[in-house]
Amino acid sequence: MPIPVSSPSPDSIPGDPARLPPIKGRKSLPVRILLSLFAALAGLFVIGALTFGFMLALAWPNLPALDSLTDYRPKIPLRIFSADGVLIGEFGEERRSVVHINDIPDVVKKAVLAIEDDRFYQHGGVDYQGILRATFSNLTGGSGGASTITQQVARNFFLTSNEPTFLQKASRKFLYEIPLAWKIEQNLTKDQILEVYMNQIYLGQRAYGFASAAQVYYGKKIQDLTIAEAAMLAGLPKAPSANNPVVNPKRAIARQQYILLRMQQLGYITPTQYEEARNEPLRLKTGATEFGIHAEYVSEMARQLVYDQFKDATYTRGLNVFTTITKADQDAAYFALRRGVMSYDKRRGYRGPEGYMTIPTGSKEEMDAAIEVELADHPDSDEIVAAVVLEATPKIVRAVLSSGEEIAITGTGLSIATNLLSDKAPPQRKVKPGAIIRVMRNEKTWAVTQMPAVESALISTSTSDGAILALVGGFDFNRNKFNHVTQAWRQPGSAFKPFIYSASLEKGLSPATIINDAPITFGGGLTGGQIWQPKNYGNKYEGPMTMRRGLMKSKNMISVRILDKIGAQYGQEYATRFGFDADKNPPYLTLALGAGAVTPLQLAAGYAVFANGGYKVNPYLISKILDANGQVLAEAHPARAGEEDHRVIDARNAFLMDSMLKDVVRAGTGVKAMALKRTDLAGKTGTTNDSMDAWFAGYQPTLVTVTWMGFDQPKNMGDRETGGGLALPIWIDYMEKALKGLPTIERPVPDGLLHSGTEFYYAEYPPGTGTQSIGLGNANASPEEEKARDEVKNELF
Repeated sequence: MPIPVSSPSPDSIPGDPARLPPIKGRKSLPVRILLSLFAALAGLFVIGALTFGFMLALAWPNLPALDSLTDYRPKIPLRIFSADGVLIGEFGEERRSVVHINDIPDVVKKAVLAIEDDRFYQHGGVDYQGILRATFSNLTGGSGGASTITQQVARNFFLTSNEPTFLQKASRKFLYEIPLAWKIEQNLTKDQILEVYMNQIYLGQRAYGFASAAQVYYGKKIQDLTIAEAAMLAGLPKAPSANNPVVNPKRAIARQQYILLRMQQLGYITPTQYEEARNEPLRLKTGATEFGIHAEYVSEMARQLVYDQFKDATYTRGLNVFTTITKADQDAAYFALRRGVMSYDKRRGYRGPEGYMTIPTGSKEEMDAAIEVELADHPDSDEIVAAVVLEATPKIVRAVLSSGEEIAITGTGLSIATNLLSDKAPPQRKVKPGAIIRVMRNEKTWAVTQMPAVESALISTSTSDGAILALVGGFDFNRNKFNHVTQAWRQPGSAFKPFIYSASLEKGLSPATIINDAPITFGGGLTGGQIWQPKNYGNKYEGPMTMRRGLMKSKNMISVRILDKIGAQYGQEYATRFGFDADKNPPYLTLALGAGAVTPLQLAAGYAVFANGGYKVNPYLISKILDANGQVLAEAHPARAGEEDHRVIDARNAFLMDSMLKDVVRAGTGVKAMALKRTDLAGKTGTTNDSMDAWFAGYQPTLVTVTWMGFDQPKNMGDRETGGGLALPIWIDYMEKALKGLPTIERPVPDGLLHSGTEFYYAEYPPGTGTQSIGLGNANASPEEEKARDEVKNELF
């Protein structure tokens, strides 16, 4: 009987161990491997935990104290402000503005949390899942980090980031960073930790903290940031240099877009807000100055003054210095000076390119890189920018800017450089490919220009207390940091004459005194040198005239004869009342023509005496200094006009000088100032020998302003150039804006003056007394001299 054959079971196929029937008490191999691996991992975990716990127990007592966090006192730079609160300067290694957490906008906090630590308010200081992800990534050759904001605070305050290997980094993280994070979480609230982080983190451009970065990158307060701007700043902590929108805008925008997407995914912003933010164009702060005002000379002066008092603490303790200048006046001064200097420079002709370079003939990238490197040595000066010429003909110049923009200059834009575009131009000055030139945009067209070689200065102060309202020490602070307002000792020329005239009033002269405008010769004993024959401007002499007319027409012979009459020694001593240094203004007759030395600041203080009725007020720049908490550390208490302790000349003297200086403006060398259509303006032009210095010192009763122009290495500015043609237009341009809206002020006549005919006299020197004439002879005068004197008297009386 055949033996029945059954079909084999799938589990009992010979030769297939995996399908052998299970043996009681024996587990499958995969399960055993998994269990063994699990046991090994568990053992390693236990060993690691015990080891970590042991090392943590050893490390915990050695962890640093948290005083720097619990009593957070960051290095805060010195900040300089205008009187109306505009930031004009910042000094210190770290730019930082400390803000409390409640003052940080929600959108800025959410942007940071979205990219740095979105579970910040849930975890206890350490994100364990993140650590595992980062560890696995590093072990497999990748990169990654899982530091929470708390860990970043621990690292930034107490640890270094110098460990080069993964094991060293892991050791630092587990043995110091994580324990420190736990310790921080035990001692500070979440808001306190976030506040420290957002004030401490470095964000590029020397900016520490988000408030400072908002100002540096956008020129805004942190409260005014848009969602897009907040996301841009939030992308900086990871790589402040690589993600910097100034240096690498493409990379910065890519990271910004990712952060915006994360903010939407986390529900921090709506889809509509996301779309608006992602499409918002990048608008970084632009301009030649990083602040809202061109006051570089002012901020540097303030820095020096503060350092004299606070030394090295100046740059770290968060001092806030408020100056006396105002934004409106400073802006008006800055642009008036630049317009005046550029106008003069244009008249003097084109000097040629600043230099030449060889343009690479390879790829465009190579050419652009070479041009960028070259132009880095020719920084822009506000609207005056450097460019490299690519093509040059008498009809068109094509050039490229440092930004890479190519421009074309034609027509009137080439007028200044016409001679140097021709084939006959000297090779060393010719405008040709590779030439480095300056250009300036005029509305929609470009024009060739140049950096001026001449310098200038403007100082404007209050006549009541000396507060400096505007100060420009030169054409461009970044090119020349020498402050011509305070450091330039220059001959004042005819601008010094009013102080000699003022001295003469105390010696019995009056505005009606008749003085001969005729050539005169003096021996060396009176001049401190050789025989001296002073001359009038243009060698023009008009014979006898009143002292008033002599000042109005700035006649040198009149001033010299006045000083000769009252004595050079007296004139020198009298001038010190106004603040001038005796040693810089020797007692010689040349003093009558301003052959000494003054600074524009001194001259402004001197003219303020005439403007305010006879009081010496000292120019000052800083009104108050506050600490980081707003406590007043120092405050100015200036001398004021009207306080008799500060009177330096008689009120009658000041009135008569003011009257004569008004005539200078009404019909004399300062007549251009009548363009302002005011009757309360007074002042004096000044031009030195060979036109090396040009001045105008003038005032309205509340405001005195001095303008100056000249070369740093004194040289002739042009035979026909005068203070009235160079310095006065700058003064007018500034005063037109500074005096806008101010009412006209008429001065009352002080007691002790007599009025006769058209003139005023000291009561003790009535008409017919005192010094009635100078240089017209005596009892033995010639008939011609007597006739001239009588003619002038008849005109007056």
